[in-house]
Amino acid sequence: MFAMRALRFTTMGFTLLFTICMVGSVRADQPGFTTIDVPGASATDARGINPQGDIVGFYYSFTGDVLNTVRVHGFLLSKGVFTTIDVPGATDTYASGINPQGDIVGRYNNATLVAHGFLLSKGVFTTIDFPGASFTEARGINPQGDIVGNCFNATGGHGLLLSRGAFTTIDVPGASFTEASGINSQGDIVGRRSFPGEVQGFLLSRGAFTTIGVPSAVVLQAWGIDPQGSIVGDYSSFGPTDARLSAE
Repeated sequence: MFAMRALRFTTMGFTLLFTICMVGSVRADQPGFTTIDVPGASATDARGINPQGDIVGFYYSFTGDVLNTVRVHGFLLSKGVFTTIDVPGATDTYASGINPQGDIVGRYNNATLVAHGFLLSKGVFTTIDFPGASFTEARGINPQGDIVGNCFNATGGHGLLLSRGAFTTIDVPGASFTEASGINSQGDIVGRRSFPGEVQGFLLSRGAFTTIGVPSAVVLQAWGIDPQGSIVGDYSSFGPTDARLSAE
């Protein structure tokens, strides 16, 4: 059975908190762990949390029709109460990020399986589509309402920033694709990028890209960053970990 172990190290003033896939087990009833299961769901995935403790994510359920198709629904868990998030007309909805104001972002698939980003703010859904893209996903939102995510168009996969109604692509120089996943109140952005033979995380701060890598990691994904510069993510590794890493 695979388990995830948290690790910490610091570089360039940013604290990095990651989990590594390891053989073993982690019990959900250990101190500090709380299991999150949407009632009746076949699987639940939590993706984002705001300072108030509101959690968003998505869950899988069976339709009960002749084919017993699996559907994906977003959810909000606030003060112990689950609320389902379904974009009207969507076949599947994935909620990924939530800011202190309660604005939620994610993506949905329509009947033709085309993916669009969405913003849910004060009960109103707004579709987010990068111009000319065949796929758009929103993953993170900061207190100012700046949204990051990724898209695919004729030139490949790009990270994106939507700020004050204007789109900007985020491309790590030389990378074959870039995905942006988190943004803090200072505008620092994290995600992952791919070069031949490796997929590593990145930090974009004040216009400069910094690679987030762990020795022996095969794939590393940076998911989020807080106002203090702590970065969270995960990576898979099939070799020994670096001695600089200390178990959390």
